[in-house]
Amino acid sequence: MLDGLSVCLPCLNEEQAIASVLQSALKVLPGVAREFEIIVIDDGSRDRTGDLVRGMMPHEPRLRLVRHETNQGYGAALKTGFQAARLPWVFFTDADGQFDLEDLKILVAAAGRAEIVSGYRLHRADPWHRKLNAAIYAMSLRCFMGLSARDVNCAFKLYRREIFDRFPLRTSGALINAEILCRARCAGCRIVWVAVTHRPRTTGVQTGAKPRVILKAIAEFWMLFFDLLKIRPGT
Repeated sequence: MLDGLSVCLPCLNEEQAIASVLQSALKVLPGVAREFEIIVIDDGSRDRTGDLVRGMMPHEPRLRLVRHETNQGYGAALKTGFQAARLPWVFFTDADGQFDLEDLKILVAAAGRAEIVSGYRLHRADPWHRKLNAAIYAMSLRCFMGLSARDVNCAFKLYRREIFDRFPLRTSGALINAEILCRARCAGCRIVWVAVTHRPRTTGVQTGAKPRVILKAIAEFWMLFFDLLKIRPGT
């Protein structure tokens, strides 16, 4: 069991899923951390996501809401959550209900062996085109940045909070997971991988395959590539 855990839930227009995800979190968290907080990062939602979270807050003092007035991107939402986190460990997952929060117990069991415990989707429940994009992306990261990862963008990761004091995070879009793993590797952080469950999305709309998201990821990919050329592993 962890002494303290901050849970970050980035979300965009997840009014259909957010309440059940929060209920699942509140059920699981007492069994994995002596102290915990839940930070919902509303990245400019235009539905009732924020209102639903605010409605639960008077009944759950460990629940916090941070809101971006305009959509700033997935990476920006995560960075806001990491900056708001107060406890020694930070976990994040998406607020769309595709992951089983019971699997957090598996990550916590491995926490003594690494600074980062990353889930990988044993059976990825996404459309074929998203799987194809992910395969091309993973190959690009291996070829250009030397990053071999079982599932870079799996949104089910546990970090020691202190690692974010050791390196900057510059990306604000979908490249954020790759940036963290690359910079953590250069900083000498240990990373372990554990299998987690992935379910089909039944609510909301996926945004990861939108052209503007992909174009932003490409631009940030090359920014990160040139940044990493200046860094030697272990520094």
